[in-house]
Amino acid sequence: MRFLYTIGVLLYAFAVRLASLTNPKAKRWIQGRKNWKSTLPGVSKNVIWFHCASLGEFDQGLPVMNLIREKDPTAYILVTFFSPSGMDHFHKRKHPADHVMYLPIDTISNARYFLDHFQPKAAYFIKYEFWCNYIFEAAEKDIPVYSICTLLREDQYFFKWYGTIFRETLKVIRHFFVQNEETGQLLEKLGITFYTVVGDTRFDRVIENSKNVKPNPQLEQFLQGKQAIIIGSSWPEDETILYPFLKNHPDEKIIIAPHDIREKHVQQIEKELGSIACRYTSLNESFTGNIVILNTIGQLANAYSYGKIAYIGGGFSGNLHNILEPAVFGLPVLFGPYFGKFPEAGLFIREGIGFPISTPEEFENKLHSIDHDLNELKAKTVKLISEQKGAAEKIVFSIENEQLTLHN
Repeated sequence: MRFLYTIGVLLYAFAVRLASLTNPKAKRWIQGRKNWKSTLPGVSKNVIWFHCASLGEFDQGLPVMNLIREKDPTAYILVTFFSPSGMDHFHKRKHPADHVMYLPIDTISNARYFLDHFQPKAAYFIKYEFWCNYIFEAAEKDIPVYSICTLLREDQYFFKWYGTIFRETLKVIRHFFVQNEETGQLLEKLGITFYTVVGDTRFDRVIENSKNVKPNPQLEQFLQGKQAIIIGSSWPEDETILYPFLKNHPDEKIIIAPHDIREKHVQQIEKELGSIACRYTSLNESFTGNIVILNTIGQLANAYSYGKIAYIGGGFSGNLHNILEPAVFGLPVLFGPYFGKFPEAGLFIREGIGFPISTPEEFENKLHSIDHDLNELKAKTVKLISEQKGAAEKIVFSIENEQLTLHN
């Protein structure tokens, strides 16, 4: 079965290589793994390995990495990424990683070479990233593999007729630290009982980030003491829904941070909104409109601290962006209708601080409703975020003190 899986991995890598002829992201995927053995650093005796699919999983791993480094300054933090988006952007985060690299293609020989070189004391695979050969080889070398922030859905390949190899992989993991009860129940369907429900470490991450917010004189000059409606990580599908409101409410201060800040897209937004909007990079005291377009990277998290309500993009494609970042500042959150893969969205809806919308009319009506009860909703939002913290502490404490249910 592992042989067939490895053939499948090699075929996937070959397909990416073909795509790299025309696709820049695929090209970075290939080039980043080229001659990887020759770029390996010297070996430390205290390697802790974290594997992340992309930047979002890196953010989930950071609170655990920071705690491990805090408790053991000699720990050598190794981070691997599957996706170029992780490798391209991890450096924008404050992090404790000693070495960051692409995960070499998941063949048996690559896994053995990688593990023999680094000899990690432990490996942490984040969310739903499970590479079979690496995990099997680690188990054979008695390297404990932990799955943290695990999030499973019934429609994933683990639960399909062809998922035997993936189910067997899960069964050699030392322990799962899952985000919710539903994931635990799905593991039990596979006969796996060695899990602990700890929640999502991203709550720890946004709480930590909120303590490091820096004043933004440009935005403060623009806002003149008012709180803004923040549009975070919007896609064109989101913006189409929002434009009617944005064009017709000059009394509202609005900050829009599009996911795509390339020139062509920023120009499209400017064309749609006209003189009421100004780029952040052109913002000065003479601007008399009410909308600022954040056309830079790294400003959005701080901008949320100036907000009263947030709309977060990606909910019209099923790729909802981070709704915790605004919520940590007490902002109730609106988003598009396709949020099923994001349990935090369901939690927010159940608690009455998250609101899915599908049309311009729903967006405007919901904004007015939220505005009416804003103080109460802000208090509920802050309370919920505070109640969810502590997942990273639970993970590290449990492993340090071996308070785990282990597989046989």
